[in-house]
Amino acid sequence: MIRVLMSGVLMSLLAVAPVLADPLNTRLADRFEGQDFSPDGGLYYKDNAEQRAGSVEFQGADVFEGKGALKLSVRPLCDAAEDGCSERAEIWEKPELRTPYESPVWFGFAVKFADPIPDDDHRYLIAQWKREIEADAEGDYSPFLAFRMRNGKLFVTVETDLFEEGATTGEDNVQNACATGGTPVWLRPKVKQMRAFVAGDADWTPGDGGEFKSCTTAIQVTRRGELPKPSSGWIDFAVLSKPGPGGDGHIEIFANKIWIATVKGRIGHQGKGLGPNQYFKFGPYRAARDGVWSLYYDDFRRSPDCRDVLRDEDLCAAIK
Repeated sequence: MIRVLMSGVLMSLLAVAPVLADPLNTRLADRFEGQDFSPDGGLYYKDNAEQRAGSVEFQGADVFEGKGALKLSVRPLCDAAEDGCSERAEIWEKPELRTPYESPVWFGFAVKFADPIPDDDHRYLIAQWKREIEADAEGDYSPFLAFRMRNGKLFVTVETDLFEEGATTGEDNVQNACATGGTPVWLRPKVKQMRAFVAGDADWTPGDGGEFKSCTTAIQVTRRGELPKPSSGWIDFAVLSKPGPGGDGHIEIFANKIWIATVKGRIGHQGKGLGPNQYFKFGPYRAARDGVWSLYYDDFRRSPDCRDVLRDEDLCAAIK
């Protein structure tokens, strides 16, 4: 087992990477079998204040496949009374490898929750997709796609700009009470965004998503299956990411080759100060909390071709 200190990871980033002419069609993969990130994966551990709560370990005791996997952990660092402070151990795509914001890209990764699995009503994320934000952007933007956990239950959300079109109050303000064609959303006027509920695991109940009190027809979700439970062991995700804040967004989610959901419509953000690319990062992210939280990750891959990531010809052919 090899312990990798953050300084060691950062040293590997000092070499200047060549600028790629076509990041969109560059296939990336890393099975984390060495002592550092593979040059073929295009990943790195970002050094900032939040990330200093985290640690990265290349280990071989618990793997999805092959000889190695990452163990990412966060420890208490924030003062619980400090508003907005968070603790992260996230792995990022290198900036020169980011892909155009509204282009379709497939991402895959396997994840396993280490014991103990947090089961409190708190903010936990394990993976997220975002749009680049420039220095002159007004406000902060949430991930347009996020894999989250609450009360020990896994769920997925999609974010877009706040708008009145198609947004109504659900019956009795209960999640999933939307009429046919409607999707439960949490309207967030202070940040001019709204968050849609996409999928939950088998234990998820409407009471777990109490903030999703409104409905919209601008985001269409076809739910095809349930997410695996965090306690189920290794989960291999395959995701199609194509934001479209104007209404042509498209997301597909698979877990262990089971089709979980299709999302279409208004996905992501547009506005002043937003950059031209999307990017992906994975790893434990939480607000200030006691105790150590750890996750294992393995088999990262990215490609414009579904078959490279989902690895199932029939399922890829079925996607419209």
